[in-house]
Amino acid sequence: MSVKTVIAMFSTVAATFAAPTIIQAAQENPAMQTATPKPVKTGHAAVNGVNYYYAVYGTGEPLLLLHGGLGQIEMFGPNLTRLAQSRQVIGVDLQGHGRTELGDREFSLVNMGNDMAGVLKKLGYDKVDVLGYSMGGGVAFQFATQHPEMVRRLTLVSTPYSQDGFYPEMLPQQAAVGAAMAGQMKETPMYKSYVAIAPHPEEFPKLLDAMGAYMRKSYDWSADVKKLTMPVMLIYGDSDMFRPEHEVKFYQLLGGGLKDAGWQREHMSQNRLAILPNLTHYEMGLAPQLVDTALPFLNGQGRAKSWNEQVSAKQTK
Repeated sequence: MSVKTVIAMFSTVAATFAAPTIIQAAQENPAMQTATPKPVKTGHAAVNGVNYYYAVYGTGEPLLLLHGGLGQIEMFGPNLTRLAQSRQVIGVDLQGHGRTELGDREFSLVNMGNDMAGVLKKLGYDKVDVLGYSMGGGVAFQFATQHPEMVRRLTLVSTPYSQDGFYPEMLPQQAAVGAAMAGQMKETPMYKSYVAIAPHPEEFPKLLDAMGAYMRKSYDWSADVKKLTMPVMLIYGDSDMFRPEHEVKFYQLLGGGLKDAGWQREHMSQNRLAILPNLTHYEMGLAPQLVDTALPFLNGQGRAKSWNEQVSAKQTK
């Protein structure tokens, strides 16, 4: 298998586990590497057999920020800086990623979602907003469904609720991921990003095996969507790696897009769906439009005035 094929394969895997184009961009552009703010606090929190690395940035209302696969907290680049200007951002390196060891526990988004509750409690947070991208979106979904009392608002970026959301040609490529690829990946940005900070760089093949084993398991979380009782925003690129009908169905499962909202918004869902133009899956984490879209929602702002409100305002002048 050629290196080119390996890179292409991991690019298609990215919706659940990676954003290699983003990682590559950060490595090729030093400004992206230095654009992240200095954390005010870092450390490790041992939860359910995994010793999670965390970093806290900025001040304000707490926001749990979860990265994509084969990435780490810093993969959000300038967007991390922007979020930390008005929020206290709690970034966590997920199991086997960044500065967090893989360990021997099964690699599972369900388990990691539950773990986030333990990490936050150890850090003294009872309730937070959450933004998760790609794999981090899956972890955020699981955290919010298992511990809804701890989530105020939830933003899922480029995140499917079931395996059939992917374009079908991607599934065989996901199934082929494993340790056999490790040697051919040593010149790729994914590998270089991993070994730069991993506590055990030699475990890269083991991580690929763990990720491949997870991706070969079919999943469907549609029955759990109803557990998302907090306001939820779904954000996708218009050229993301999911079928558009899957994105719309996710929104409908959340109660949105089922009827006209009404001229006074009387039938409008509390949840939101955003499709950002001219963006692929791999560009979402660094795209300025991500923060432009997500932050007003997380702050409970950004609602346009209704027709009735606009007319009433004119009449009072």
